[in-house]
Amino acid sequence: MLKGKAHKLPDNVDTDVIIPARHCTSFHREELGLHCMEDLDSEFVNKVSKGDFIVAGVNFGCGSSRENAPLAIQGAGISCVIAKSFARIFFRNSINIGLPVLEAPRAAEEARDGDELVVDLEKGVIQNESLRKTYEATAFPPMIQEIIDAGGMVEFVRAKGKNPGGRCGKN
Repeated sequence: MLKGKAHKLPDNVDTDVIIPARHCTSFHREELGLHCMEDLDSEFVNKVSKGDFIVAGVNFGCGSSRENAPLAIQGAGISCVIAKSFARIFFRNSINIGLPVLEAPRAAEEARDGDELVVDLEKGVIQNESLRKTYEATAFPPMIQEIIDAGGMVEFVRAKGKNPGGRCGKN
């Protein structure tokens, strides 16, 4: 179960807004997180508490295939992104690094900035405690949930013992 506050964002938030290109010299979550959404809201990272949620409109994460974008979101302390819809490459990049992303059009539409949310990832249920409403999201298939639970694809593979040394190929 995840619990936190909603940070409402508009439609079509692209990866250049999530993490501006000038900061994409790093792949460290914490460093990227300091600049998350700064061109949209310079105070965004100061408003976020660890465990909070981004709640957005359609096509969240559109634009370039910037793996730094979901890393920046995690680095800012966001535990999950809830949106009406996602750009497919952003969706996959998020899963690969262990950032839960839930498609829930009604929940995203009705949530307000600052609403208190509780999310059950395994069941795909979002509770908006401020509105006293419950919504269903598209739940993850079991294998995708395992990847998220492991903390991303790299940790998932390590846990399965397929690459215990952490390196691909031969030495």
